[in-house]
Amino acid sequence: MTSRLHLTVDGPAAAPVLLLGSSLGTAAAMWEPQVPALAQRFRVIRYDHLGHGRSAVPPGPYTLDLLGRELLRTLDDLDVQWVHYAGLSLGGMVGMWLAAYAPERVRRLALLCTSASLGPPEQWRERAATVLTGGMPAIADAVVARWFTPAFATARPEVVAAHRAMLTANAPTGYAACCEAIATMDLRPDLGRVVAPTLVIAGADDPATPVAHAREIVERIPRARLAVVDAAAHLANVEQPEQVCRLLLEHFHEGRGDG
Repeated sequence: MTSRLHLTVDGPAAAPVLLLGSSLGTAAAMWEPQVPALAQRFRVIRYDHLGHGRSAVPPGPYTLDLLGRELLRTLDDLDVQWVHYAGLSLGGMVGMWLAAYAPERVRRLALLCTSASLGPPEQWRERAATVLTGGMPAIADAVVARWFTPAFATARPEVVAAHRAMLTANAPTGYAACCEAIATMDLRPDLGRVVAPTLVIAGADDPATPVAHAREIVERIPRARLAVVDAAAHLANVEQPEQVCRLLLEHFHEGRGDG
C-alpha cells in the first residue's frame, strides 16, 4: 500500500536522512526556520501527519500505532532503511513510538515540546467534538495562545497569524482523529526500549507540554539528555529558531558517523 503522507524534501540526495514530524495542527512549514541549516548536512524530509496539511484524511479515529505504521510504510516506499528523527508535540509522540517499536529504523532522536502521556482523555475528546461541530476556527485562538509566549505574539503578529492560518487550514475530521490518538496514548511503559541517543528539548514557558513532561521522558529513556529553551512556549522551534537549530545540529552532527 502506498503511503498516504505528503512529503517535503530538501538537501543532498546522498546525505543521511533527517525526518521531521510537526505538531498537532501544523504541517511541514512549521520547520521552515530550521530547514536551510539542516539541509546543508542532511536529506531533510518533512511529513504531514494523517489528517493534516496535504496528507490523506482517512476516517478516524486514529491511534498512535496507526500514525507510526503509516510513517514506517513511507520509509519503506522511499527505500530508506534508517533515519535521524526530530519531532515536536504530536511529531515527538510518533518519534517515541517509532524509536520504541522499530528501533533499527532510528539512529538518533530529538523530542521537542512533547509528552509520553497527555491526559486527561476527556479534554482531547471535547476538543475533537468542538472542531467537528464548529470547525477549526472554534479552537484556533485558544490553541495558538499556547503556541507562543505573549511577548512573542506582540512582537511578531505576522508569524502568529501564519501559524493560525496553518491550523485552520486542516480538515476538522483529520484533526479530531489525531486528538483521539493523543487521548488514548501512553508511551511511558515503552520508553525503556528506546536505544537511539536522545535529546529532549522543552520550552521553558510551554503550557501545553511543560518542562516536567520532558523530564519524565528523560528519566525513562536510557541516557537521554534535556535542554530547556528560555522564552519559548509550545512551538519553541518557531519562537527561538536559532537556539533550537543549534541544539539539533549539535545532536545530529554527533551521529554523523553512525552506521
